[in-house]
Amino acid sequence: MFPGGGPGIALLLLRVSVAVVIVIIGLNYTGGYYWLVFAAALLISAMLIIGFLTPYLCIFACVLVILNLVFDSDVQVYVSVLAIVDAAAVGLLGPGAYSLDAKLFGRRVTVVRPRKVNDT
Repeated sequence: MFPGGGPGIALLLLRVSVAVVIVIIGLNYTGGYYWLVFAAALLISAMLIIGFLTPYLCIFACVLVILNLVFDSDVQVYVSVLAIVDAAAVGLLGPGAYSLDAKLFGRRVTVVRPRKVNDT
């Protein structure tokens, strides 16, 4: 769940790219309550960069981008679709070893011992 090395760096870069696109979408939002959308975009982006609750924040990022697609008429559709695809990829792959989630939850190995069977 928390790969290190090259895959961990790739996940870090993917988290940063999703965060940057979310901030850009928040900056370009022209509808009502733009300050609320921008504040949500900043919060989601900051938490994605540090890798805190990454799968849940990816869901919020996808919802934010979809709402931006629905309510904003000046949106670039291809950027929004790429943001949704990238956020879905990060959400499904996990945060990687270089994240706060990896420090909080760590790598764990669950050992399941075989059950004793009573021979009667």
